[in-house]
Amino acid sequence: MNEIAPGIQHWTGIHPRIQIEVSSYHLPDSGTLIDPLLPDGDRDVIRGLRVDRIVLTNRHHLRSSEQIAAEAGCPILCHEAGLHEFEGGPDVQPFSWGDELAPGVRALEVDAICDEETALLIDAGGGTLAVADAVMRYGGGDLHFVPDQYLGDDPEAVKVAIREAYRRLLDQPFDNLLTAHGDPQIGGARESLRRFVEQGPE
Repeated sequence: MNEIAPGIQHWTGIHPRIQIEVSSYHLPDSGTLIDPLLPDGDRDVIRGLRVDRIVLTNRHHLRSSEQIAAEAGCPILCHEAGLHEFEGGPDVQPFSWGDELAPGVRALEVDAICDEETALLIDAGGGTLAVADAVMRYGGGDLHFVPDQYLGDDPEAVKVAIREAYRRLLDQPFDNLLTAHGDPQIGGARESLRRFVEQGPE
């Protein structure tokens, strides 16, 4: 667990199903976990943290949320369009785009790869955007799309939708980017996202 910016903590773990490293985040000022994965189920990574809620950037990021919520007695939140995923449990509460999910955490529309795909606008760190599966960044490089196999039946159309959604997000006040897959970028993230939006097809 590392503090990567004031009010933002980050850790990584290998996802047991896809066998790649994914990122999770904690906002200590509001007790908010974002897409949390406990590496090998080890709760020590979040021991002693304030946990008031868990926010999923899409329905596929439940990860270790059920275990954490049961122990912490906190709600799990996902955009209302993704709740069909949880009809058999666990208990997940809906939110809508534009809702303030916690002090200084607001849900914004992406709706590109999946209907409930959400970005979180976070006040911490001087302005931060957390995103789900549309882009990733490993090794400090440029932002790029996830592999086509994760972009549905028409990857090129989804890429257009992703760029359109992220173009709208450029109007938001942020300079940091928290990705669910890959390394967060602290500082310069708006410009990185702008380059991604404006580049040609991949």
